[in-house]
Amino acid sequence: MSNIEFKKQLLEWRHYLHKYPETAFEEVKTSAYIAQELQKMGLEVHENIGTTGIVANLTMGDGKGVIGLRADMDALNLNEVKDLPYRSKHQGKMHACGHDGHMTTLLGAAQLLSTRRNFNGTVRFIFQPAEEIGKGAQAMIEDQLFERFPVDEIYGLHNMPGLPAGTIHTKSGPIMASEDNFVIRIKGKGAHSSSPHMGVDPFVIAAEIILALQTVVARNLDPLQTAVISCTEIQSDGIRNAIPSNVEIKGDTRSFTPEVQKLLEQRMKSLCEGICAMHGAECEFDYTHEFSPTINWDKCNEVATLAAKNIVGVENTNSDGTPIMASEDFGKFIEKIPGCFVFLGSKVEGEEVIPLHNSMYDYNDEIIEIGAEFFAEIIKLRLAKE
Repeated sequence: MSNIEFKKQLLEWRHYLHKYPETAFEEVKTSAYIAQELQKMGLEVHENIGTTGIVANLTMGDGKGVIGLRADMDALNLNEVKDLPYRSKHQGKMHACGHDGHMTTLLGAAQLLSTRRNFNGTVRFIFQPAEEIGKGAQAMIEDQLFERFPVDEIYGLHNMPGLPAGTIHTKSGPIMASEDNFVIRIKGKGAHSSSPHMGVDPFVIAAEIILALQTVVARNLDPLQTAVISCTEIQSDGIRNAIPSNVEIKGDTRSFTPEVQKLLEQRMKSLCEGICAMHGAECEFDYTHEFSPTINWDKCNEVATLAAKNIVGVENTNSDGTPIMASEDFGKFIEKIPGCFVFLGSKVEGEEVIPLHNSMYDYNDEIIEIGAEFFAEIIKLRLAKE
């Protein structure tokens, strides 16, 4: 396949996947399409792992090394606004995070490696469902992913609209945060809005709690550590002229270590219960762990850095990039298995930056080949022929 034919194939894959988005654990047609394309390349394909996930194997020579490459598959529940020739055909669903580009990048790497055959060992191409809700990696793990398909190391990437197109950014240690969700239920006593003294106003208590939670990061966390506490939803059972009996606050926290996660949970619970008790209200506090932090392994970061330098050049490689507080369930894979996650810049100079999870977002097709070559280079480095 010529370079022109390869680029044409990448566009065909990406635009098809963009046109038919499917959300978490519903990636049935997406999965079938990917499996079909991988089988055309001669790969050994295993389907329905962790519901809709795929593992495709490619082995060359007698090498014992096994490297995993991963892409996420799910779309978002957003209505696409941009008028594209390959605009989403599924109303209310679109690839607004670039997973269509990630899948295409991994398909491209499979095409390059199956054609070049320049390695000695096994590559596992892992297409993961349900990243957006933080459940897909765990679903595949629970379906015995690594027992059935052991890997020595695993690598992944995510496009980043705010970074210059064609640049690759990585780092050792934390690169993306955990996400923990919380629900605070305040039970007061309803009353007529004209007679607040006859009730216990859960809205006033909620306001105090929302402000108090911000002191956890400001006054309980080591200033050299990083965390975010965000209250994002508030609901009540009241009406305009009635003080409610119940108020519910929802939100999430972001951090990089289990120790900080534990501190946040404990201090938040203590504050909520204490403030409610002070006002004579009852409190229920639920705290759940949704995404693990993504913490790159040192040796894998070295591999990713070298691969990036070989593909995009030293000047376009940042081996000590800035971590972000967003979350990615790739972190679940590398809690025990060595791995590295990188950011692939997609920003075009002079053009407006459309952020991820925006209904106008569209993947930059120009960076797909770079991502595919980067993945292929990792395999060349880690499974080098002797």
